Amino acid sequence: MIHRHLLVPLATAGLAAGLAACGGDPSHACDGVTGPCVRIEAGATAQQIQEAFITVTSGSTIGFAEGRYDLDRDLSLAIDGVRLLGTGKEASGGTVLSFASSNGAQGVLITGDASVVERLAVEDTPGDALKWEGVDGVTVRDVRVEWTAGPLASNGAYGIYPVQCQNVLIEDSLAIAASDAGIYVGQSDNIVVRRNTARQNVAGIEIENSTRADVYENVATGNTGGVLVFNLPGLQVSNGRGTRVYNNQIFENNEPNFAPPGNIVGQVPTGTGFASIAAHEVEVFDNEIRDHKSVNFAVVSYLITGNEVTDPLYDPYSDTIYVHDNVFGGTSDDPTGPLGFLLVQGMVEIMSPPIVVPDLVWDGNGDPAKLDGGGALLPQYRICFQRNGDADFVNLAWPLGEGTPPSRDAAPHDCSHPPLPAVALPGA
Repeated sequence: MIHRHLLVPLATAGLAAGLAACGGDPSHACDGVTGPCVRIEAGATAQQIQEAFITVTSGSTIGFAEGRYDLDRDLSLAIDGVRLLGTGKEASGGTVLSFASSNGAQGVLITGDASVVERLAVEDTPGDALKWEGVDGVTVRDVRVEWTAGPLASNGAYGIYPVQCQNVLIEDSLAIAASDAGIYVGQSDNIVVRRNTARQNVAGIEIENSTRADVYENVATGNTGGVLVFNLPGLQVSNGRGTRVYNNQIFENNEPNFAPPGNIVGQVPTGTGFASIAAHEVEVFDNEIRDHKSVNFAVVSYLITGNEVTDPLYDPYSDTIYVHDNVFGGTSDDPTGPLGFLLVQGMVEIMSPPIVVPDLVWDGNGDPAKLDGGGALLPQYRICFQRNGDADFVNLAWPLGEGTPPSRDAAPHDCSHPPLPAVALPGA
């Protein structure tokens, strides 16, 4: 089922046993590849594919024939500079790695630097679908990850999942039905996420504890929450900053939250467009954000989750947020879950039923060390909203009942911050 392209020698007898004819198949990814290409033929087993992953040389492509591969175990790739290439991400005419019968923990784990995964699909993994860990140089292009039974708590947590990586590019890909995040980049640096579609996940696209990320020209729809920028405590990388979210379509993310119990993303209210938790230096602009049942846009601290913070390095407050030139629409009148209840509580104090949540929500919880003498965030740390059409606003003044009522006065937030720099990604 597997052989080396042209003059690249076979590495093991096990690989030799899987040989197929070398040329002429127009539905094989190796055809047209310049340089060494290890051919994976239709019907190859997980063991044979894993042998190729172990014996491949740096700088090579592992190319798959068109077809569905039913794999009974997970795969791991530790060699630097390898490209995994299929014939397309479509169910028909593409390359589909199906883990529906797998006894493994996940789909594909990559720990080699400068890897590329392109033009294939990964389906129905027991855990995470495509994971990179501790890698410098991640490229994902024209890939589909999906749990084909639809949104279920038993689905794997993450679809496309680089963690503790740098120089990450995820583009032109599709993530469906992850029980945490469809596209997730965590504890990483120098990131571009562009032209992807995320749907029917709990979180469509999530940037967590990461630095210098550009998220643009994506579509997030049909998820519980569309786009999330989080910082969470207790992780090896703390207090990410410098995320730009722009030119995205974020709409109708009203899928009931199906995260497993205890998962932090399980607290995201059904019907959330964009949310930042404990985020720093975030610029959100030129997006269309509309038609969310709970809230179109929320900036909150981690403290509203009610979870204890024991990490001494963790900053649980959001600050230095600049939201400008976005288009908001729809009516948010059905908040859900504990955080949705907080929204309702705040609005009841200043609005008669029926309750409608404003487009822009801030929990009002600023770091005491960053406040001026009047209790407002210092100018360099403020939460700023400008030129967002007719979007309305509320400061929830959390925690409620401690003296200051919620306010719909947006004037204190009519401010700006210097634009964040674009991410410079080698080769992107």
